[in-house]
Amino acid sequence: ALYDNLYPSRIIVGIPKGKEALRPEAEKFAALEQEGAVRENIPVLITGSSEAESIKLFSNTFLAIRVAYFNEIDTYAEEKGLKTADIIKGMGYDPRIGDFYNNPSFGYGGYCLPKDTRQLLSNFEGIPETMIRAVVDSNETRKSFIADRIAARNPKKAGIYRLIMKSGSDNFRSSAIQGVIERLRDKDIPLLIYEPSYKGDSFMGIPVTKDLQQLKDECDIILTNREEKDLEDVKEKVYTRDLFTRD
Repeated sequence: ALYDNLYPSRIIVGIPKGKEALRPEAEKFAALEQEGAVRENIPVLITGSSEAESIKLFSNTFLAIRVAYFNEIDTYAEEKGLKTADIIKGMGYDPRIGDFYNNPSFGYGGYCLPKDTRQLLSNFEGIPETMIRAVVDSNETRKSFIADRIAARNPKKAGIYRLIMKSGSDNFRSSAIQGVIERLRDKDIPLLIYEPSYKGDSFMGIPVTKDLQQLKDECDIILTNREEKDLEDVKEKVYTRDLFTRD
């Protein structure tokens, strides 16, 4: 959040409908944002407040679509026995697609993408649409696919490495792994969660440990959304769809 305020991609200020006379104040506010930033030459847009909200919702939904798209490529490749990384690398050489925001995962999660996609879908009520509903459904389908792949291995106990949505974060909110956990629990697969920052002894009725070695010793498969150095010594147990160790 601090980085985004210091190096914003753009500054967008919304003015409520019928209050266009507030534009000078909006411009002053945008100038203050520019003054507080480190980045120079930041694009500024003064627009309606509903347009400003729409920019946020459509931007985050576009990112969710991108995450879901590459996850579906990975699902297809997994089922067909293809090399996902080669497919994605080859696509990325096309400059219109690019080599970014394309690393497969257990699904999109966190503060913004899940709630903003659902909010936008709600806003579309009564308006013809297909893609917004599809991206919300795709994220759920991806979590089910991951759970099915784990269940197919018949683990005696599956370990969950961290509840956080991404490396370097302490945010559990709507992390994709939680959806996978729900599905594995419904399949009656014994689970153990490793989360050192969690204060309780259980999460969603599943035991939580702060002892990483316990996770390694007790579990015959360990799910992690991203490759982690902590798990290098039990790499043969690790299940992840992190192909590029980034994003």
